[in-house]
Parts: sequence; structure tokens; C-alpha cells
Amino acid sequence: MRTVVVTDPPRADIEAAATLGEHGVATVHEALGRVGYLGPEFRPAWPGAKMGGTAVTVVCWPGDNLMIHVAVEQCRPGDVLVVATNSPSTDGLFGELFAGALRQRGVRGAVLASGVRDVADLREMQFPVWSRAISAQGSVKATAGAVNVPIALGGQTIHPGDVILGDDDGVTLVPRGDVPRALTTAKARLDKEAATRAAFAAGELGLDRYGLRKRLPELGIEYVSYEEYVKGD
Repeated sequence: MRTVVVTDPPRADIEAAATLGEHGVATVHEALGRVGYLGPEFRPAWPGAKMGGTAVTVVCWPGDNLMIHVAVEQCRPGDVLVVATNSPSTDGLFGELFAGALRQRGVRGAVLASGVRDVADLREMQFPVWSRAISAQGSVKATAGAVNVPIALGGQTIHPGDVILGDDDGVTLVPRGDVPRALTTAKARLDKEAATRAAFAAGELGLDRYGLRKRLPELGIEYVSYEEYVKGD
């Protein structure tokens, strides 16, 4: 790995990122064809956290948060700090002090492949953070890594400037070049869901709304009375 800090990567539009964040992780993930989700292991440090921003990527060594300190300087308003480690780690590399420093720079949240701590403080600050673990285990500041290079989290390759979304459902990625399509398809999905919600409220069944009823016989599903069922006919 090259120990480098890239100072000026291209970023997606920060307002587009915020809009996608409001649409939500599940909606955007589904709208793009069920791609980009980092997996169920990335959980918010506190319930109700929500964000959408552009990635500042970091590579740290396990138990070492030196490069997060380096990365803070590279953060701009609308960014999200995204931290990978070069081998598995659950150490608490991030806490309340980092959150305060990032908030001062207009950062919208953080996602870490490792652990976080100071959860009560993060909740009180309402600073959104997602991680694989909650851990009081501290860290050192000793080993060079990298900032604003491609990283891998949850089976996804994240480039600096990509859009990162987070909420109670987890975290998903929207590649920078895919943001316009994500805005269009996510809006269409929201409109479709609103129409379906209204139909359900009026009493329509999903079996009919989604055209599933006619498929049931094809799948071998049959309707029988209780008497027929207990007789085993």
C-alpha cells in the first residue's frame, strides 16, 4: 500500500448526496438494483441516525487511528469519513473528540470498519456514526496509512467522492457517476411506494396490487377448507 494523502479528489454534488440521504438507504439500494449495500454488520451507534454525504476514505492499521487525524484536515462540508483497516479490527478508533473535530468542519457522519466508543456522547451530539463494533478499546497513533484512495468495506469498493448513505437500515454506496440515475430512480420508487401505501390504506391487497394472485396456482399453492386440510385429502 502506498502511504499517500490525496488532497483534491473529485466529489459528487453534496446537495444531491443530502437528497439521497433523505430518501433512505433501503429506497436507494433497491432503486439502483440492489447494489451498494455494505451489509447488516454496519450498525448506527445510536438509533435514528441518518446522513448522506461524499466519502473521504481512510486506510488505518488495526488499533491505530493516526490516519484519521490526518484525514480530518482533508474533510470539507458535506463529507462523510469512511475508514477501513488493512486487517480485521474491532478497536474503538473513533469517539466523541473526533466527532467534534469533524462537526466543526461540516462533516455529516462517519463509517468505520472497526469499532467506535463514546456512544452516549455521540448520541447526545447527534453525530451519525456507523461501525462493525462498539468497543472501549483504545488505539495508538503510530503507523502510516492512506487518505482518499479506493478502499473496500462490506464487499464494496468505495472511491473518494462517492456518495455514502446511512440510516437505521445500515449503509449503502452510490458511485459518484451513478448519482444522477440514483436521484431519478429513487424518486420514482418513492412515488410508487406512496401510491401503493394509499392503495393498501384503501383496502387493496398486495396479492392483487402486485399481480401475485394469478401466480399462486403456477407455484402449486392451493386453497382448501379446514375440514379438507385435517382430513388430509
